[in-house]
Amino acid sequence: MNEPTAPANAPALSLEPWLRDILRCPATGATLVDGLGPDGEPELVSTDPDNPLAYPVRGGIPVLLVDDARQVRPGAPVPRDGVSAP
Repeated sequence: MNEPTAPANAPALSLEPWLRDILRCPATGATLVDGLGPDGEPELVSTDPDNPLAYPVRGGIPVLLVDDARQVRPGAPVPRDGVSAP
């Protein structure tokens, strides 16, 4: 299985590989990939095609609270394995 990689324009989060492997979206269980929010801040984006959520990263720490998640626009490309969907 291929490891998710960050899009070229996403800042790299300094997460240990073992932690990256176990992090999942708390709402859907989908894998998370690096992304950028509308404000240009780093976030982790769920790869779930039906309910993609984006979780903020504050001070280098992912905040995996559903109440703090941002709904990714319906119809917007969702990063999958670090590459934007067509």
